[in-house]
Amino acid sequence: MANPHALKWQSLQTLARSGLGVPIGLLAVLAMVVVPLPPLALDALFTLNIALSIVVVMAVFYVARPLEFGAFPTVLLLATLLRLALNVASTRVVLMHGHQGTGAAGHVIESFGEFVIGGNYVVGAVVFVILTIVNFVVVTKGAGRISEVSARFTLDAMPGKQMAIDADLNAGLVTQDEARRRRAEVRAEADFYGSMDGASKFVRGDATAGILILLINMVGGLAIGTMMHGLSLADAARTYSLLTIGDGLVAQLPALLLSTAVALIVTRMSGEQDMGGEVARQLFGRTKALWIAACLLGAMGIVPGMPNMAFLTMAALCAGLAWWRDRKPAAAAPEPVAAPALASEAREITWDDVRPVDAIALEVGYRLVPLVDVRAEGDLLARIRGVRRKLTQELGFLVQTVHIRDNLELAPNAYRINLAGVTMAEGIVHIDRELAINPGRVFGTLAGLATRDPAFGMEAVWIEPSLREHAQTLGYTVVDAGTVIATHLSQIVTSHAHELLGHEEVQQLLNALAKSAPKLVEDLVPKALPLSVLVRVLQGLLAESVPIRNMRAIVETLAEHALRTQDPAALLAHARIALGRQIVQDIAGLADEMPVITIEPELEQLLQGSPAGGGALTPGLEPGLAERLQRQVREAVRHVEAIGEPAVLLTPPPLRAMLSRFLRAGTPGLHVLAWNEIPDSRRVRLVTAIGR
Repeated sequence: MANPHALKWQSLQTLARSGLGVPIGLLAVLAMVVVPLPPLALDALFTLNIALSIVVVMAVFYVARPLEFGAFPTVLLLATLLRLALNVASTRVVLMHGHQGTGAAGHVIESFGEFVIGGNYVVGAVVFVILTIVNFVVVTKGAGRISEVSARFTLDAMPGKQMAIDADLNAGLVTQDEARRRRAEVRAEADFYGSMDGASKFVRGDATAGILILLINMVGGLAIGTMMHGLSLADAARTYSLLTIGDGLVAQLPALLLSTAVALIVTRMSGEQDMGGEVARQLFGRTKALWIAACLLGAMGIVPGMPNMAFLTMAALCAGLAWWRDRKPAAAAPEPVAAPALASEAREITWDDVRPVDAIALEVGYRLVPLVDVRAEGDLLARIRGVRRKLTQELGFLVQTVHIRDNLELAPNAYRINLAGVTMAEGIVHIDRELAINPGRVFGTLAGLATRDPAFGMEAVWIEPSLREHAQTLGYTVVDAGTVIATHLSQIVTSHAHELLGHEEVQQLLNALAKSAPKLVEDLVPKALPLSVLVRVLQGLLAESVPIRNMRAIVETLAEHALRTQDPAALLAHARIALGRQIVQDIAGLADEMPVITIEPELEQLLQGSPAGGGALTPGLEPGLAERLQRQVREAVRHVEAIGEPAVLLTPPPLRAMLSRFLRAGTPGLHVLAWNEIPDSRRVRLVTAIGR
């Protein structure tokens, strides 16, 4: 026959594993509010309440980190509900059966009323008030304030912690799994302290409820005892006061223990030791403090009229503890304890300490952190991923990851864009405003902070979000702060795309092309052309805003001409001819006719006959003529752009590379094309000509 106790224990284990234990216990606690309980059940439940409070306090002491006891707010709520339900149940028993004597509500309440307070209800009332004041005014109020501040600072620091994790992940310092674990830990920490902030309000309310229940029981007991059961006022006061105060003390003791547990868990810091070990190490780890305390206590112990024996005994204990702590390191000296620390300090610097610079980096001031915080509904990360995807498709190679970090050296609303560790652009945005950009023709003015668009330098105004629709009706283009940063980043990456393309990226492009045309790639690199020359050709195309999406056409052209020349400039010219249709379509779209700016024959002959002509980087012109040439080109570009047409300068093939390099910085919107780059299917229309 099976053991009934073993079957009972097995059923309890099955209930716990099924996850039904806590819900059933909660329903039982709520049932105690309406179901009368016998004194024996009250004794068992009051004892359970005290035991549970002691277990919670010990658990708080022996967890290494607060997050290891993440269920503490829920446990606190359940324990508070249990205590309040017991208060209601015991109040019912006291008021209904209190006239039968002090044992009517069970032995636990009777023991607290007779033994703890000595049978004197005046002393009991004073003790109860003192315990309530300590719990309510000191422990609960302090723990609630610390919980509130901890929750606030944890939530404020959360975006910075998330950015630090993303920065470590982007820098390769942590793996994806480690970053995922750290993000979950940051979220759990914020949730924990937020829950503790709310749970501390339950503890404070419970202390208030204890005072009110005591007063109600006292008044109700006197009324019931004298008017319903015929007790004298003195007997009713003695019986019901002892029962009520005993009930209150039984409830206040667990309440004080749980309030102390709340204060302990919110005031401690994360560590690798339990709280007892931390206190022993930090409080008694410095023997100097113990020696000074022993001296002061000894001096007080020899003063006439003082409790000499008590002070001298404590001085001796402090001195003995300090002497014992001083001897421990000496006894452990032969063991090589300090060797790891010395080895760590003497570690040689290696190449692992040299960290590579980020190809693309975005630094933001602390007020812009919410833009990259997903929990604060910041969408800048998603927009930057969209920018990378768009540029990757347009340029023809994978744009590197943008590493984002906060920089306290920047102004709060400032951001900085770096390429290969060098600052390329800076800007200031306001996350609580929107930027109204003047596209060139608007029909009114707006109230706000006048500025210029960081990406293209157009006139703009930072306006309140409520003025968005009004600004759009006036002809302004309105964007938010995240769009401003993403657009600026896109513009910087596009204009410096040639700096982001290196040997590794080109090799990846060749590997991708080899899947569909392996023989073509094999014949070009490294048989006909070194990889370094191919990299320079592709960088040259990107520097002149020519995407390298059509790698097959580029590689076929280079394979055709690589046997005759290895000059990157000459190969670049051949590649541009092969990509002529793509270049013209990117500039003028699908229109059959393309407006162009040309050079007058006299100036053309002068440029071709100059010492630096014929494809050099800068024309060999006297300074006055070079300045006039740049000024006339800028005026022609402004004229063409004013009528909504693309600015294209059409030149003879020998002059194209020279003029492109010479005019690129002063007129960024100008496209310099050679005659032989125009497809036969396109017609050109002369807009203006540049002369001497």
